[in-house]
Amino acid sequence: MYFMEEGNLTTVTDFILLGFTTNPKLQLILFVLFLLIYIGSLAGNITLIALICSSSHLHTPMYFFIGNLSFLDLWYSSIYTPKILVNCISEDKSISFGGCASQFFFSAALAYSECYLLAAMAYDRYMAIAKPLLYATAMSRKLCTALVALSYLGGFINSTLITSETFTLSFCDGNVIDDFFCDLPPLVKLSCNVPKSYQSVLYFILASNVITPSALILASYAFILVAILRIRSTEGRLKAFSTCASHLIAVTLYYGSILFIYSRPSSSYALERDKVVSVFYTVVIPMLNPLIYSLRNKDVKHALKKLAMKWRTA
Repeated sequence: MYFMEEGNLTTVTDFILLGFTTNPKLQLILFVLFLLIYIGSLAGNITLIALICSSSHLHTPMYFFIGNLSFLDLWYSSIYTPKILVNCISEDKSISFGGCASQFFFSAALAYSECYLLAAMAYDRYMAIAKPLLYATAMSRKLCTALVALSYLGGFINSTLITSETFTLSFCDGNVIDDFFCDLPPLVKLSCNVPKSYQSVLYFILASNVITPSALILASYAFILVAILRIRSTEGRLKAFSTCASHLIAVTLYYGSILFIYSRPSSSYALERDKVVSVFYTVVIPMLNPLIYSLRNKDVKHALKKLAMKWRTA
């Protein structure tokens, strides 16, 4: 039962997630692909969190933020991927109205939290490079904890706002979502009447969760660049830049895909193209982040070798 009649209004009770394809062979290939990505994401993020918690030399502000980013990515990928895997092998591709709203709420909350957390990490890198002598004092445990807590608080408050506004829209253009999860663009497509107040909410969400953190990150890196240019030796400059290179890569990948999807007017949405980009920031990036922060990081490699030796001797 997908619709309920209430007077002259039709209320949606379920949505249908079309996913990527109806071809059984392609669905099987996608199932295996997403399963491998999910396993890689779980293994990478859990390993990185375990290393940071167990290695005393990783108990620094930078790794405290990286550990929280891994926790976010672990939770974030688990919102989408299990449902994607089920849809790839099941004929029933429905999701209840409440399930769709819950998926939307938590995905938005974690995405917004990650935007704020990446901004906090940029500030941490600025303090480490521009003011190294004051770094340990300035980036105290209390401040780092407060920045992470505020990131979550801001993310969940804004998610509550956009979720309540989105799921009070009138979905009169059917219940079929041409995507693999309950995302904003396809849900807006199903609405027959998007009020101007909703557009205002979207602009507020974009400004507070994407544009403002982006501006803070750009400002931090502007000051970081100035600080690096003041370093006289080439070796010193390269070392300073390497400490923020991983974060810069993560920011570029994440914000690039987010801005591509959500900074355009709804009239320009192309769902087939946007699905590919959505997969990248919801499923692939949570797997890539542990690699970005570990492959180029000597401290993490050392902690991993030390942990591997401990397991061998155990």
